[in-house]
Amino acid sequence: MKVEKVVATNRKAYHDFYIDESYEAGIELKGAEVKSIRAGRINLKDSYARVENGELWVFNMHISPYAYADRFAQFEPTRPRKLLLHKKEILRLIGKVKEKGYTLVPLKVYFNSRGKVKVEIGLARGKRLFDKRKAIAERAAKREIERALRERQKGE
Repeated sequence: MKVEKVVATNRKAYHDFYIDESYEAGIELKGAEVKSIRAGRINLKDSYARVENGELWVFNMHISPYAYADRFAQFEPTRPRKLLLHKKEILRLIGKVKEKGYTLVPLKVYFNSRGKVKVEIGLARGKRLFDKRKAIAERAAKREIERALRERQKGE
């Protein structure tokens, strides 16, 4: 049974990229960062992941300082944080990222059933402007069809 509490999602990533694969990674946190995440004080908007020296790091993930923590134990909100994956998965990601157009994007942050903070990383290809317009048009058409079906069911 997979129970998870999603804390933050990166909706902009789904708009800007095609997500080909996704991986679950642990994240190395300090001090009161877990309490800030539990309080929902996290933003994934402009964050990205990169492999450096055989390790996977996430950059620009903003975790606000915990208000009740010791002033001296505060952390930098956008510091790079190490992601924890198996070596095989990291080597696979290195190979994929070297291919043209692939990037690593954090998709969501959640607590798994054991209470551990996890990050879902997506292997993504960028969308072009016309692709985004097409996706918006498809969503609007789908919404219109659902609305028409609801109205028809009300009439019966």
